[in-house]
Amino acid sequence: MLVNIIRTTIIFITLVIIMRLMGKRQIGEMQPYEFIVTLIIADLACIPMTDVSTPLIYGLVAILALFVIHQVFALLEQGGKFFKKVISGKPSLVINKNGVDLIELKRNNMGVDDLIESIRATGCFSLDQIDYAVFESNGKLSVMQNQNQTEQPKSLPILLVNDGKIDKQNLSLIRLTEKNVQNFINMHRGTLKNTEVITVDGNGRVYFKQRKQKYQILNLSLPEGVQW
Repeated sequence: MLVNIIRTTIIFITLVIIMRLMGKRQIGEMQPYEFIVTLIIADLACIPMTDVSTPLIYGLVAILALFVIHQVFALLEQGGKFFKKVISGKPSLVINKNGVDLIELKRNNMGVDDLIESIRATGCFSLDQIDYAVFESNGKLSVMQNQNQTEQPKSLPILLVNDGKIDKQNLSLIRLTEKNVQNFINMHRGTLKNTEVITVDGNGRVYFKQRKQKYQILNLSLPEGVQW
């Protein structure tokens, strides 16, 4: 028992020192390679702590080796834009003045629903509240709010069309049919196939984005008594 306590204490102190030397205080600030190194270090630390048959030095050497690898990658990342782009990636502009950029979202393996979830964490609930949104290389979303947008949504906008496909579950919430959506799109000289995003709030305020066009703010008549 005493041996386990001593081994655990040594590993813990070593990990604290290594993590402080890595210079990161929050997991959310880590680049992908740093997160990977942290996961492997945590796994390696468990082995010598729980298995007394494994020499303690083996675990310490492996942890120190990963720290050296981390430092090498950090130096390469600081060596120029090319290495930084290869190792950590680059920021991705997913909302611009024209609206949501589906191409950039797909490059990040994300959909419009993922984007909407992320912008809610910034305190924005409607896509037109944002002029620019950037996914940083560490995965955080940074937004520049639309200063000209003064009308705040009175209910949470829901996604009706995502990359040319109608969300049937959300459609049922507002008691509309696919034909209603099709007619709405046709009325505004669009096609379902080319419709990238449609969201609607409880007042019938619609965010409408067609491929290669600037988004529009329109109105949709909702059935009487529909609310969420």
